[in-house]
Amino acid sequence: MEVVYFAGGCLWGVQAFIKTLPGVTFTEAGRANGTSHTLEGEYDGYAECVKTEFDPTVVSIRELMEYFFEIIDPYSLNKQGQDVGEKYRTGVYSENHKHLKEAKAFISERNDYDDIVVEVLPLTNYVRSAEEHQDRLARCPNDYCHIPEEILSKYSK
Repeated sequence: MEVVYFAGGCLWGVQAFIKTLPGVTFTEAGRANGTSHTLEGEYDGYAECVKTEFDPTVVSIRELMEYFFEIIDPYSLNKQGQDVGEKYRTGVYSENHKHLKEAKAFISERNDYDDIVVEVLPLTNYVRSAEEHQDRLARCPNDYCHIPEEILSKYSK
């Protein structure tokens, strides 16, 4: 199994979507690339993200990127849906250089790549979100989510 981290606005919908994808074996709500090592206080530069464990024999980073681009606006800086702020920025983070190379290639092959604001960076820090944020939409399906329901249910297992 391999691990990559996707930031796409509010993590509740991102986790609900990613966990339905083929080859995804585990997801966890968290925060990526901040400066603290705790959930106490402010976000300290973190992006809300979903830790995604996947089987690379079933799904590739390129395919995960294609799915990811279905649920984000890759041109919107620090904003997805009604969620606004640096913590809602879009990004792909990994400790695996190959993942970052493939994500960058996916973006650079698009005709509009100059306008895309999705970060593709090495993972420098990760903190798991509190239990109340884990699988939040499964427990509270009427909570706000910037991802349309038809997309959330598109790949349901």
